[in-house]
Amino acid sequence: MSGRIVAHRGYHGDDAHGARENTLAAVDAALAADAEVIEVDVRLTRDGSAVLLHDATLERLWGDERAVAEMTLDDVSEVGGGRHRIPLLVDALERVSGTGSALLIDMEHAAPAAEAIEVVRGAQAEAFTEWCGSIDAMRIVRDALPDAVIHLPWNSADLPTASGLAQLRPTYVNAPHLLVGTAFVDAVHALDARVACWTVDEPAQAAHLARIGVDSITTNRLKRIRDAVATDLRDERARRLSVVDALAGHAALLTRTARRDGVGPVSTKQDAADHVTEVDRTVERDVRAVLGAQFPDHDIVGEEYGGSSDGTAPCWYLDPIDGTANLANGVPWTSFSLALVEGDGPVVAAVLDPVGETPVVAAAGAGAWRCGERLAAPEAHGGDPLVGRIVTAELAGAQAWPGFVEMLSALAIRSCTLRVPGSGTATLAGVALGRGVAAMVHRYSPIDHAAALLIVAEAGGAVRDETGAHNLHPESGAVFVGASADAAEALLAEYSTAREMRTFSTK
Repeated sequence: MSGRIVAHRGYHGDDAHGARENTLAAVDAALAADAEVIEVDVRLTRDGSAVLLHDATLERLWGDERAVAEMTLDDVSEVGGGRHRIPLLVDALERVSGTGSALLIDMEHAAPAAEAIEVVRGAQAEAFTEWCGSIDAMRIVRDALPDAVIHLPWNSADLPTASGLAQLRPTYVNAPHLLVGTAFVDAVHALDARVACWTVDEPAQAAHLARIGVDSITTNRLKRIRDAVATDLRDERARRLSVVDALAGHAALLTRTARRDGVGPVSTKQDAADHVTEVDRTVERDVRAVLGAQFPDHDIVGEEYGGSSDGTAPCWYLDPIDGTANLANGVPWTSFSLALVEGDGPVVAAVLDPVGETPVVAAAGAGAWRCGERLAAPEAHGGDPLVGRIVTAELAGAQAWPGFVEMLSALAIRSCTLRVPGSGTATLAGVALGRGVAAMVHRYSPIDHAAALLIVAEAGGAVRDETGAHNLHPESGAVFVGASADAAEALLAEYSTAREMRTFSTK
């Protein structure tokens, strides 16, 4: 197996007895665990000292809102204590010197580069240091240290080319691990460079990356990832889950940013109520890039860029933002839907819970999960499952579908309230999260609904198609979910009756 393992910000957290990242305790823990390479982040204090710290401020780690760039070295030295304080770069170099390990110096901006270079020279540490970070920082390093081991940052889905590597002459091309697939590895190796990727904390993904030839894998979970690579761990379900969870998190970040900074221009598709934004397109492009790298033999069908599948290959169905009309109109209730359909139904799924825009994931036979907690649909109670409860449904675009008004009236007679939130994904998945006792959409689409159906089923809820059968991937028609079979079937019965009444009344 190929692939060295890099300890990200040292070896820290629970796996390292509570050592805090980018401290000497974390460096020592990494050395004790025989890390081949230890990555650290470098920033400058106000008086120009190179210290180990990733964030611009001390807030996340130390509860101090001050920016390190506004603090003197004396100020910084008062934070923490002993091996748990914020150390100088030279302190870390002294720890690593003579151990056989390398120190990988990461700089988010160019500002620390000149000082970091001088510190490395002063410590005579050129032979055991490597460099990564912003492209501007790497240019400064290359100019000053012609023989330095440089990691070229690569954040594009485009494959590296000779012209892209010419100026820096990197030893490694360093990319987010989700963009690294076989084609990427082959392209880099063809350029006589090595592949590095970050930050890989799922053991099955790390083993996969090593199998396809990745040369350097950065992780927060040093021992677990090293063991997974050494044993050639194969767990495709866990790998798929980790990928969809990360993609849902990325979609959440882009959606939150759009809400904060503005959605931008809004276009329409089939009619004026059918919205699309650049956020939709960006999320879909990003997701397609990752799926193409990680699962090159799979089909992809998306809301914005289409696609097709004949069913012979596994197929990913994607809606980058479900509820774009809400997003375009300032209503904070949207979701994201990504499902892998294999055989006769979805096997892996991710959606966004609109409350907090939190990923919810599921895999067939492995449950549904939100923030590390397994979901369980609420237990059913005796009596009429709909009385005094809320059910949710969606419109046909901006219009009521045939039978909608009749069903609304019938539910009201049972003291059951119908809500129309504006996202079919969130409407169906909400039942798994305890939001309402049942839900339905009048026309199933795998792009919008396959992920939610798997999540409800894996949470212990009920899924029914128009015929009343348990069906996670119907060819067409309405679908119904419930916290219990009784609830789903009661809503189905009201729908069927309403449709019959509508048909009779129009004759």
